[in-house]
Amino acid sequence: MTELTLLAPAKLNLFLHITGRRPDGYHQLQTLFQLLDYGDTLSFNLRQDASLRLTPELPGVCFEENLIIRAARALQKIAPGPLPGVDIHLHKRLPMGGGIGGGSSNAATTLVALNKLWQLGLSRAELLTIGAGLGADVPVFINGRTAWAEGIGEQLSPIKTPDCWYLVLTPQCHVSTAEIFCHKDLTRDTRPIKVAAFSQGGSQNDCEALVRKLYPEVDNALIWLKKFSPSARMTGTGACVFAAFESEPEANQVLAQAPENLPGFVAQGIVKSPLYDLVSD
Repeated sequence: MTELTLLAPAKLNLFLHITGRRPDGYHQLQTLFQLLDYGDTLSFNLRQDASLRLTPELPGVCFEENLIIRAARALQKIAPGPLPGVDIHLHKRLPMGGGIGGGSSNAATTLVALNKLWQLGLSRAELLTIGAGLGADVPVFINGRTAWAEGIGEQLSPIKTPDCWYLVLTPQCHVSTAEIFCHKDLTRDTRPIKVAAFSQGGSQNDCEALVRKLYPEVDNALIWLKKFSPSARMTGTGACVFAAFESEPEANQVLAQAPENLPGFVAQGIVKSPLYDLVSD
């Protein structure tokens, strides 16, 4: 195998509770990561030389700081010998700073793809360890399953969610995760809940009120979406907001009415991503 093309799926946080803060600054949380059948697409082609190439480069993102390149470098560091280079092409559909996991999903997809193409033979547990070093959301994408998460997001338990179609709106602003998690007004003491409490509606996104206050674009998007779905909420630290619908036509009908300055997409929730079967336990 010398080439591979994979979907790097988006995720939604169906809820997000911040339950504490560790001495090292990381936040303890509870969340439910819902994977979607929509995302970026990455193509990998082995080269004759040892170069890493990425096209197109993302505006404002240094080549070596791109999570795709950082993931590839992490594998190069532990390889037993020289590795062939790779041409990587990114078809970007997920917004940066949207809270739907674009960069983290790209990193996870790169780790899984290059583990396969470079024939490194790393297990899921080994890839999860590497992924956690790249970002808190990377492990859920390597694991490849919709999951209940605790700790800093690395304690994952697969979970079956209802079959839904999601309308995701992408307000035209970039929300900094670091800014939100460092903000003095962020709620950090929500009591942990059980799965049953979530199923009964006993959850929220602890970042939502703060982000709505700081970013009027997010506030306006939620005000509009709640007209069609009162349970609409923000994912992650934003900026994207979403609502669940029973059918694709129903979700598309609402999307068709969205203001011109409020783009979005409709996607189906999935239990497993394409990455799941490419990694050995």
